[in-house]
Amino acid sequence: MSFPATHPALSRALEAQGYATPTPVQAAVLDAPEGRDLLVSAQTGSGKTVAFGLAAASTLLGEAETFEYAAAPLALVIAPTRELALQVSRELEWLYAHAKARVVTCVGGMDARREQRALAAGCHIVVGTPGRLRDHLERGNLDLSALKVAVLDEADEMLDLGFRDDLEEILDSTPVERQTLLFSATLAKDIVALARRYQRDATRIDTTRRDEAHGDIAYRAVRVAPNEVEKAVVNLLRYYESPGALIFCATREAVRHLYGALRERGFSAVQLSGELSQKERADALQSLRDGHARACVATDVAARGLDLPDLGLVIHAELPVNKAGLLHRSGRTGRAGRKGVSVLVVPYTRRRKAEQLLASAGVEAEWVGPPSGEEIRLRDQERLLADPMLNEPLTGEDLTLAQKLLAERGAESVAAALVRLHRARMPAPEELFDDVRDRSPPEGRPPRPERGPRPEAISDGVWFRMPIGRSKNADPKWILPMICRLGHVTKKDIGQIRIFDRETKFEISKEAEGRFREAVKAAGPNMEIPVEASEPPGAAPPRRPGPPRGRPEGGDARPPRRDFGPRPEGGDARPDRGPPRDRPRGDGPPPRGPRSGPPGAGFGGPKGPKKPWDPTAPKGPKGPGKPRKPRD
Repeated sequence: MSFPATHPALSRALEAQGYATPTPVQAAVLDAPEGRDLLVSAQTGSGKTVAFGLAAASTLLGEAETFEYAAAPLALVIAPTRELALQVSRELEWLYAHAKARVVTCVGGMDARREQRALAAGCHIVVGTPGRLRDHLERGNLDLSALKVAVLDEADEMLDLGFRDDLEEILDSTPVERQTLLFSATLAKDIVALARRYQRDATRIDTTRRDEAHGDIAYRAVRVAPNEVEKAVVNLLRYYESPGALIFCATREAVRHLYGALRERGFSAVQLSGELSQKERADALQSLRDGHARACVATDVAARGLDLPDLGLVIHAELPVNKAGLLHRSGRTGRAGRKGVSVLVVPYTRRRKAEQLLASAGVEAEWVGPPSGEEIRLRDQERLLADPMLNEPLTGEDLTLAQKLLAERGAESVAAALVRLHRARMPAPEELFDDVRDRSPPEGRPPRPERGPRPEAISDGVWFRMPIGRSKNADPKWILPMICRLGHVTKKDIGQIRIFDRETKFEISKEAEGRFREAVKAAGPNMEIPVEASEPPGAAPPRRPGPPRGRPEGGDARPPRRDFGPRPEGGDARPDRGPPRDRPRGDGPPPRGPRSGPPGAGFGGPKGPKKPWDPTAPKGPKGPGKPRKPRD
């Protein structure tokens, strides 16, 4: 299918960029009535930027070939992130280049005064993030009175990031008679409510395929030991050798750590996270586009809207939180008809989580082990033999030098030097462990059977010890995963765990003993906690020769008892305590002496008899009392 006819200026731009066939969302937008509001949902990498650029052309240009000078913008495009806004701005610049459109970008992290001067000079299209656009609007730098088209790109992401108030203030400042184009990956309730408020009789376009995954993305799930995730990333980059790779981590700290590890191994890598300045983030993305860097370690800040050329590989070094994160991360590859690979690095302890994540996203992944060093070397041989350099025509100078090398060194020496040179340019692969018992995942989990008797414990296990016990808060909750991580074993390989005051003993099955010893030996001094072989906890240590500690040789351990003499018969066993005290024993305290004065007198002197109370007696006058505080 050829690209449908559109505005002449845009058709020339599409032809110059090599656009021959429209994507489904682009074709649907071109088939919609001109000037109508659109509510569009499409997959990532489906060409949405070009789609809404084509949809707005008839409203912005009409029958005119080019734009005339505009003091106020005619179109406003709102994007959730800086990177996406900058990317959209570049796409619209080449799409409307022949129409002589002036595009201004307003994003956070850039010089606001420079943006203010650009807006004051006049423009046709403004692309920006909600926060920066609202700031320019409140300062009077952005005039929306002449606006004809408003575009909300990745509207679901903007609502998730909490930009609803910003969006409402911006859209409320635009003319009522405008064309509103709303593009979103999903049409949730919030999106539909936003569309009802700001759109009029919108045409709904849905090109998402809910029953199947992205056809241009091949999913792989790589099982690894929990302590070998970093090594697995290295081998994946070496195995695929993609011109561009994007590696996702969950936190900024993880990004810094993995980025440093890749740089130390010789990879040309960059990092991308929210803690970097806008210039640093732009430079990192530009390095990927120019080919100066082949790998980018990023947080989910790069999971939305970024379109990187030649990005053939996405690695999830840490599992995404939900299915939306998985699809948006993976959607950075396999864009515009190109093929891509999305690899999930799954530790043994997170396999169940990965299976649930893939099932919720409707994605079928191939479960494989990490690429071994031998597999990577075989791929290197294939890539060397297929290198276009070997098929390039020889120039006179190259031919002369080649003949000289062959004459002096011989063909085998020259070929071996070429192989070594090719191998030296690439980092060495890592040796990884792959649990052969975990090769094939279940085709579908059967219903959980009724709980039967508890399986018997490991009977022929081998015992090991580590010098940590109750005194250092040893607990099976973190000791068990640590043993699995250190020894490349699973929970079913571990028997009893006995925690003592100063040490912990644990049991490893006979089948996993060899693998456990090799892993411990390979770790060497870098091990978190040293592990060594031990006797079973029930076995008593051998008795030292010689007398027992603390007892005199050849005698009884207890000293002789002191003789206090015979106990008197019928009497008290206690010794005589002397004559009794002069004070007589009684139930209460000793009687006090007589009071001075008549009965009823207190300690202050005689008071006389007390008068009986008469309720009918007249009351005397009240005293002055406490003066009352005057009211205000």
